[in-house]
Amino acid sequence: MRSITVYCSASEGLDKGFNDAADKVGRLLAENEIELVYGGGAVGLMGVIARACKTAGGKVTGIITEHLMESEQGWDGCDELIIVDSMRQRKRQLVDLAEGFLVLPGGLGTYEEFFETLVGRLLEEHRKPIGILNDRGHFDPMMAMLRDGIDKGFITEPTMELVLIDDDATSLLQRLIAMKPVEIDPDRFYPARSGE
Repeated sequence: MRSITVYCSASEGLDKGFNDAADKVGRLLAENEIELVYGGGAVGLMGVIARACKTAGGKVTGIITEHLMESEQGWDGCDELIIVDSMRQRKRQLVDLAEGFLVLPGGLGTYEEFFETLVGRLLEEHRKPIGILNDRGHFDPMMAMLRDGIDKGFITEPTMELVLIDDDATSLLQRLIAMKPVEIDPDRFYPARSGE
């Protein structure tokens, strides 16, 4: 695996534990010679992971909108900082440049990116593996929501085969690298076809 897109928070003032995990992920990517592709920001977990990857000798590509250059403080330490006009363009490039995805703790933008990437995988717009680092239980409520959707028939159980979840960064990265693409059988994966 040559590149991984990381979705994560641009918020400042988070519990230090979240920063520590992001720092570890950045270093792990560099150590495994995997290019970091991310949202291009210099603050929050975005800034932590980018600096850690770069400091450890890794390659960093950031993609940010002109509008967010100021609020997320586009990081000029990237090997390449791509500035685009819209969030739609940003998200498209974050998907196109990746060979896999890692989701770290974040807010609305991170959730949106995760769900759009998962739906894209479900609809076979890409076949790239997706991993969630459930650091400090951050994603427990989201996983409970997905489980509720499965229990009520809105989401099929096999959908969760498309996502790796782990609270350990090293283990998650190893599993992501080794993950084989799951074949999408509409009768299993699509509620309208499965009758669930």
